Amino acid sequence: DLGIVKMAFDSSAIAGIGASSGSGDISLTVERVDPASLSAGTRAQIGDRPVFDFTLMVGDTPISDFEGTATVTVPYELKAGEAPDAVVVFYVDSSGELHTVTGAYDPVTGTVQFIATHFSICAVGYHLVTFDDVSDGAWYFEAVTFCAAREITSGTGDDMFSPEATLTRGQFIVMLMRAYGIAPDENPAGNFSDAGDTYYTGYLAAAKRLGISNGIGNNLFAPESEITRQDMFTLLYRSLDILGELPEANSGTSLSNFDDTEDITHYAEDAMETLVKAGIISGSGGKLDPLGSSTRAQMAQVLYKLLSK
Repeated sequence: DLGIVKMAFDSSAIAGIGASSGSGDISLTVERVDPASLSAGTRAQIGDRPVFDFTLMVGDTPISDFEGTATVTVPYELKAGEAPDAVVVFYVDSSGELHTVTGAYDPVTGTVQFIATHFSICAVGYHLVTFDDVSDGAWYFEAVTFCAAREITSGTGDDMFSPEATLTRGQFIVMLMRAYGIAPDENPAGNFSDAGDTYYTGYLAAAKRLGISNGIGNNLFAPESEITRQDMFTLLYRSLDILGELPEANSGTSLSNFDDTEDITHYAEDAMETLVKAGIISGSGGKLDPLGSSTRAQMAQVLYKLLSK
């Protein structure tokens, strides 16, 4: 039983698929896959959760990759004891490896919605990661659970997340790029002078190459320094702009609602305005505190707002 599977293509995907249709009719099929047909390692992560095979055909030719994206919604009944934010979606590549895709469980509709940039076998999975310093009553519990399940963060070591620790520029760029599936450069060239040889090195190279960050001057990124809120939101804004995923301005709030907008540096104004209007930045006490720092928990909450919608 497939239940009701819904799919919506964006305009880029529709245009690309339409351009290919001169060679035949377009057909899309969805089949339920028996998990027993998958490798033992794959089954261990999926269990008996649903697995789907999506096939797009133009005439007799399968189309696995397409421009744009498809938003897919599949039914899923949450199991007893499962944390909704730890429900994830994988696609299974040709070698049987699992890769997390952008998606989230919706408890209101009892479905999982995810973004597909190509068609293959996709599966609903469960990946609960817990931290000793994140209690289930904390205001950031859902956000940290969501981010950890998708390997946006692996914590700070020894089963700790350090939610109240100040976020560094290096930590931020890694969390941001993992959240949106931007891969680090494997052989960094032309990197920032202070990129070093550590967990953020390849991510800094990719951020520089893509134009997400020009650093702080003199070819420096300052990865171990605290990141200001305005820099955090500027880098987020640039990433979303490059990906074509800037959120809609539907919060009814603008910069004029806050008392400290004169503290925003010129380069950060567009980013702050866009994210305030989208409700991603809510401020506190009528202030945005653009020059202040941010905690790791606050960053997780921002990504959770964006990715769980």
